[in-house]
Amino acid sequence: MPEVLKAPLVVEFPFTRSLGPVQSAFLTGLRERVVLGVRASDGRVLVPPVEYDPVTAEEIRDLVEVTPAGTVTTWAWNHEPRRGQPLTTPFAWALIRLDGADTALLHALDAPGPDAVHTGMRVRVRWAEERTGAITDIACFEPYDGEPPRLTGATGEFEAPVTGIVAAARLDYTYSPGRAQTAYIDALGGRRTVGERCPSCRKVYVPPRGACPTCGVATDEQVEVGPRGTVTTFCIVNIKAKNLDIEVPYVYAHIALDGAGLALHGRIGGIPYDEVRMGLRVEPVWTDGARYPDHYRPTGEPDADYDTYKELL
Repeated sequence: MPEVLKAPLVVEFPFTRSLGPVQSAFLTGLRERVVLGVRASDGRVLVPPVEYDPVTAEEIRDLVEVTPAGTVTTWAWNHEPRRGQPLTTPFAWALIRLDGADTALLHALDAPGPDAVHTGMRVRVRWAEERTGAITDIACFEPYDGEPPRLTGATGEFEAPVTGIVAAARLDYTYSPGRAQTAYIDALGGRRTVGERCPSCRKVYVPPRGACPTCGVATDEQVEVGPRGTVTTFCIVNIKAKNLDIEVPYVYAHIALDGAGLALHGRIGGIPYDEVRMGLRVEPVWTDGARYPDHYRPTGEPDADYDTYKELL
């Protein structure tokens, strides 16, 4: 039994969104070192502002300036800052109710240690040196025992307002495929495809999952399938994917390998895209050093009868 695999995995993409009048005013205000909230139907001033009243669900646009100083309502100490967090040294995550607001804003509080932080302490905004109209224009909060800062008289009307933002969404984690898929990946290294048979329904799952999703019982009987198989369904891809060196159009298909009880995905090559069809018999094509088939090509056999693969559609 090979050692169970694990590897770091990163899922990352840019998220682009447009801003309505309330969020546009809030972020543009941060660029101008102004903090704006919005007044709800019950008179409360909400910071950060929202576009719809949390009580009535009606649209609200009554912008209200609050001061960049406030009071810590609750907090938690962050001993080990992670990539992309506001500070690179240990800090506190704090909920801070700014003067003039009735709700709290979550942000980083720069303090020398957890003993220096307490509920009720006074803090103020530390502005970023370069501001672009984003929540990061507030670099962090810092302890403050002076007089409340004066309001600027801002109404929410600014020159060159921010109308959209791009936020980088990223998730870093360590992925382990588990015992069953580790064996599957290890077999692919030898150009073999291995599934696991359910002891109850006898269906062979490829790739194996370690348990039968239908019967709910563990699977451990390994079964080699293929290498040939049958196209059950397919689609023609006409849009070229970024960073994928395959010319369009091409065919991506569900392929039921011989002996498998579940179809897997694969690209079809070696045949014009408009000649691919359900029932087409195919075999894998490997490239040197590859850990999985590059694509599947026709075997030249007669097409499979529909009744032999209809349960695998």
